[in-house]
Parts: sequence; structure tokens; C-alpha cells
Amino acid sequence: MLDVDGTLLDIAPRPQDVVVPEELRDTLTHLARLFHGAVAFVSGRPIADIDRLFAPLRLAAAGGHGAEVRSTAGGATRQYVPALDPVLKRQFARIAMLGNGIIVEDKDYSLALHYRLAPELGGAVMNAVVDLSERAGAGMLEILPGKSVIEIKPRGFDKGSGLRHLMAHPPFAGRKPVFVGDDITDHAAFKALPEFDGVGFSVGGHIPGTSFNFDGPKHVRRWLAHLARDDSGALR
Repeated sequence: MLDVDGTLLDIAPRPQDVVVPEELRDTLTHLARLFHGAVAFVSGRPIADIDRLFAPLRLAAAGGHGAEVRSTAGGATRQYVPALDPVLKRQFARIAMLGNGIIVEDKDYSLALHYRLAPELGGAVMNAVVDLSERAGAGMLEILPGKSVIEIKPRGFDKGSGLRHLMAHPPFAGRKPVFVGDDITDHAAFKALPEFDGVGFSVGGHIPGTSFNFDGPKHVRRWLAHLARDDSGALR
């Protein structure tokens, strides 16, 4: 089970600029065959966006931080929560008016404010997000700071719940999950792993609850390519 941005793919200045290496598609396709379909994306991106990035590959996935789940490759997507209220989206999107370089990413179930192109505005963006979240209602929203990004979503679902939904269905049921992630949004998935005797790998820095750390996405891709070439059955 693999996070996408910052784990499989190198982070780009804008979320739409990320690049999926062709060899990664080939690796994931081969791994899905080796693991009899038990390979999944677990991402904050909606599943439709994941499919666009990795087309024509359509693996199992938990998208939107667990808001929607496709338990089998190419299967139907089940939506567990409604999209983020459009009025709230517009209110948070106005924070981009703080200055040039703030990019708004609508993820359907959440909204992300990227300030990688304007790092000096990071503090102001966070202050504005916290203020608006408090005015929206105490405990209603969850703030997820990441790598030069702040994401806002409703409480009640996360990547941990997405992982649990995947583990409840074939081809994942009865297996031990291996999850790879890189930032705060992935912590909920790491916390869910002990329920299934699973193993967590972090990227770019050790995260509590993980057993190993990759230096960066290229090292994750290299490891996956090695697994795809391994016929010993390790991890399967």
C-alpha cells in the first residue's frame, strides 16, 4: 500500500506537474500480478486523479484520505463521505489572495494550499487556516500540514480508515499490509498497521511506528523494482 506524492513520486512545485516515470508503471503492473492484485495506492488525491496520473494503470486505491475506496484493480469505487462543503472550499481558497505563489488544490474531499513557490508566506497561510477553521466550528475540521502545503478536511476519515476498508476485502483480507508514506497525512495509516500485524516504511525521515526509512521517492521506486524482479516470494 503506497502513498503517492513524496513517496512514489517526487514532489513538484505544483501538484499537477508531478511526473510518473514509465518504468514505475511497469513495476507496479508487474507487482500487481505477483501479489495477485494486492497492491494499492493510499493517497490524499481522489481516485480519479490517481487514475489520470498512472493511466492506463487502475490499481486498487484508497483516495481522498480514505473518503473513497476501490478494493480491486479496475473495480467500482465506493464513496464513504460527501465532498467538502463548497462554501468552505471557497472561503479557504480566498487565503491564496495573501500573495503570489499560493496554489489552491481542490481534492474534492479536502482543500490543499501549496506555498512551495512562496515559502515566506507559510506562516501567514497557517494562521489564516487556523482562524477560519475555528470560525467554521470547533472540532469540525482537521488541519494537515505537509511539505510546503496545508490541507483542510472534515474529521471522521483518514488514510487509516482507508487502509482498514481495503483490508476488509479481497485481495487484501487475511494479508499483512506493508504501507509506505512520507508525511503527517500518513500517520493515521501507520497507526492502523498493528491491527493487521503490518509493517510501515517512512520516506525522507523516520516516523514513529515505522520499521525502515527510505531517503526519498527514487529509493522507494528502486526497492519496488527489486521486488518486482524477485521470484523468491518474499512479502507475498
